[in-house]
Amino acid sequence: MNTCKKCHGEFQGNYCPDCGYPQKIERIDRRYILAEIADVLNFQKGFLYTVKELLIRPGHSIRVFLNEDRKRLVRPIMFILVTSLIYTIIIKIFHFDDGVIDGARAALDGTNMATFTIVEWIQENYGYANIIMAFFIGLWLKLFFSKYPYNFFEILVLLCFIMGIGMLIYSVFDIIRGFTHANIMMVQILAGFIYTTFAVGQFFDKKKIWNYVLGLVSYLLGMFTFFFVAMGIGVIIDLAR
Repeated sequence: MNTCKKCHGEFQGNYCPDCGYPQKIERIDRRYILAEIADVLNFQKGFLYTVKELLIRPGHSIRVFLNEDRKRLVRPIMFILVTSLIYTIIIKIFHFDDGVIDGARAALDGTNMATFTIVEWIQENYGYANIIMAFFIGLWLKLFFSKYPYNFFEILVLLCFIMGIGMLIYSVFDIIRGFTHANIMMVQILAGFIYTTFAVGQFFDKKKIWNYVLGLVSYLLGMFTFFFVAMGIGVIIDLAR
């Protein structure tokens, strides 16, 4: 008889019948690493599959994740963290300015203001900043789409997926900018807004044009609210010193 290392029950065979824990864990070697990489890139239920589904049919894919199957798509929090990391790495490789954030950073540079520290933190921690921003966008979406049967946390899952794809869209445009030196930043921003509008409208009801408009308005209001609150906290801290 074997003793399960997880639940401590006794069993015969290779796997515990109670919790499914293996009797012997596979040793990490080259084959294991290659299998892990293949699993992540798997078009059936990995990172690339998630990207493909969210680009082609975001509304349907996210509804299926919420209501039917949560194993085929990458976990939403992990997805937005990984995509934000990809975006941050590409920004640093090509040394791009990052629009509003870099403008605010330049204006506050050389000061010891708390506002400057907050702006720096946002720029260096896009993954966490995106999750916080999703909270504010989610509040507006919940307000505008209150008649739909989705709670606030389900809307946050929606936003993690949508904003994650947004980071990848920006990353692709930044790579193009890096190699061609073309001035396409406005096209890049527009593409992000178009995808967000498309995804939110599809999720709630793709047949109603007004839903697409409300999706875009919610996203913009959420972004502005996030930066307003962040800057407000910095100003309060500076005044309290």
